[in-house]
Amino acid sequence: MADFLYRVGRLAFRRRWYVALVWAAVLAAVGLGSLKAPGAVDEEFSMPGIESQKAFDLLEQRFPGATADGATARVVFIAPGGEKVTAADNRQAIEEAVAGMGDGAQVASADDPFKARTISKDGSTAFATVTYKVGADALTDAARAHLERTIDQARDSGLTVEAGGTALAEEGGPGGMAEMIGVAIAAVVLLITFGSLAAAGLPLLTAVIGVGVSMATILALSSALGLSTTTGTLAMMLGLAVGIDYALFVVSRYREERAKGRTPEEAVGMAVGTAGSAVVFAGLTVVIALAGLAVVGIPMLTKMGLAAAGAVVVAVLIALTLVPAFLAFWPNAVLTRKARKSGRIEESTETNGGTRWARLVLRRPIPVLLLGVLGLGALAVPVTGLQLGMPGDEAQPTSTTERRAYDALAEGFGPGFNGPLTVVVDGKGAADPKGAVNSIAQEIGATKGVVSLSPARFNDAGDTAVFSVVPSTAPTDERTKDLVTAIRDERPGIESGTGASYEVTGTTALNIDISTKVQSALVPYLIVVVGLAIVLLLVVFRSLLVPLKAALGFLLSVLASLGAVVVVFQEGHGAELLGVEQTGPIMSLMPIFLVGIVFGLAMDYEVFLVSRMREAYVHGEAPEQAVQSGFRHSARVVVAAALIMIAVFAGFIGESDSMIKMIGFGLATAVLFDAFVVRMAIVPAVLALLGDKAWWLPKWLDRALPHVDVEGEALNRPETRSAADPAPDLEPARA
Repeated sequence: MADFLYRVGRLAFRRRWYVALVWAAVLAAVGLGSLKAPGAVDEEFSMPGIESQKAFDLLEQRFPGATADGATARVVFIAPGGEKVTAADNRQAIEEAVAGMGDGAQVASADDPFKARTISKDGSTAFATVTYKVGADALTDAARAHLERTIDQARDSGLTVEAGGTALAEEGGPGGMAEMIGVAIAAVVLLITFGSLAAAGLPLLTAVIGVGVSMATILALSSALGLSTTTGTLAMMLGLAVGIDYALFVVSRYREERAKGRTPEEAVGMAVGTAGSAVVFAGLTVVIALAGLAVVGIPMLTKMGLAAAGAVVVAVLIALTLVPAFLAFWPNAVLTRKARKSGRIEESTETNGGTRWARLVLRRPIPVLLLGVLGLGALAVPVTGLQLGMPGDEAQPTSTTERRAYDALAEGFGPGFNGPLTVVVDGKGAADPKGAVNSIAQEIGATKGVVSLSPARFNDAGDTAVFSVVPSTAPTDERTKDLVTAIRDERPGIESGTGASYEVTGTTALNIDISTKVQSALVPYLIVVVGLAIVLLLVVFRSLLVPLKAALGFLLSVLASLGAVVVVFQEGHGAELLGVEQTGPIMSLMPIFLVGIVFGLAMDYEVFLVSRMREAYVHGEAPEQAVQSGFRHSARVVVAAALIMIAVFAGFIGESDSMIKMIGFGLATAVLFDAFVVRMAIVPAVLALLGDKAWWLPKWLDRALPHVDVEGEALNRPETRSAADPAPDLEPARA
């Protein structure tokens, strides 16, 4: 591996113009393809195998032409203080508004609240539901603008009018200040780390090119592969973060090799052969973790994982080819200003901050280990109270009309009106379908926790009906989950008596089903991802205990970060500082996201840091001395890489979308815990306690595993390097 990558690096150095032109052509091609491709759309969310999805599929089959996932808008009318919506003037304004909302080619229906009886008991509030023939992604700007104009006209009459639903929901996705903030902080960290504008700018430039290639490819293939507008969010997050980090490690190793007296071309080859090997295996762990999201069985999540994995692959390829090519264009520009002026390159001293930190940990390994484990364990305790769900309009800022509509409905009609259940009755097997539907409705209506039922609506064949059930509790309330379970538990007895079957669906039931499925998939996902990564680390480090220690450390950091998410987003501690308007259940997919993404990133730091220790140990150093050598060479760069990742992820906390905000916070805290507590403290403490045993591997297993030479032993042999290398550009000198 090291020898092959060494040759790749030197080839990229010599053929710098070809490499640069190839990447420019790739970027231009995918960019042109993205411009010509049909726009990305919000794909229909589906999760095969759950009851809610079966009910949606049945609706689409039995009610042809009525799209089950058609966009909706729920418009809430609130009378001025002390008045009622039934007053003549208010009623006229509402009826005119509803008539206006129903006027449109894409509108399927607009329910008059006075006919549908959607008026609160005190008469102060009414709501109208506008249903569209198409999904939110296919709704035209003209249709949205018409709805907004009609709402504004109703407000002019003195009514308070708010609207929620998918029809007015803003498009989420990547782009904006989040990325700019992350890049700006990354630039500062790189400048401090390298002391050179060129060295700081090169990782940023190559990372941006990589993200450009990845995002353009996603856009170009969005229509053909059914990728949604949100698919690129994760790809952009990770592509930017790992793109900067991977280039950072190659540039850092290049400067180190130049300090040893190597020529620019030789230094590039050595950097790609050694640091590049670590980049390849670190990238593989991230790709395994992301591709493993397919185990969960959610098509959207699978596509997001594969798209992000593709972005990581692009980042790896750029680090191995384009970074060496750019170093060939400006071989001395990435060196420090002092080295460029003096013409002498100072090699790093034996003692630096990383060495001093390693010595501190090695002197007190047990206290450091206990402090790190107990600290992360304490942060992980809130996970025991984790509640999963899907935040809705209640998580929106109070400045939005969606949130105000949600609050108005809860106040006027009760919290359950914001999350009605949908019951789909299949009466094909019943002798009297309509009688069976009435019996089912009566049984469900008598269930404790049900406030009201809507009239059943039959399809043209008269064998299928659908009606809504309004719970007494909010969509995210645990009692609502108990109600859904109770209604489903009643099914066997009801079906045997009526001959008809039914399914419970709707947004609330769908969220409950998603949470249940994600929880059941978490353990298999962990087994697959962690198992594959342990095998990969066995090959890299040729040790049994180091991969196991890496996996256990990851579990500590991911549980601690998930605990921090619970504390802020569920319990509300410090929520205001992050702009979290409403606390509640944690997004159902959050544990899977954290496990998958953080595992890959955690293994990044493990590979980069421990591979230098392994390299020193293989070259004859004692275990404790090898730990110090690893920290002397890698600690500063690992810290910089972690700070960059934290900055990139933390930038997404400023997004208005609650899901992206939560993911950004969770990833930022996970990287913080994993890099600075697990890898920088717990890892050296464990290695100090294990000594030589840390690198033990049974002989039979050593013979069975392939040798990949991540340490670059082959590169130290004279025959590996060309004898015709020119003299160094700058004279090396020891500090």
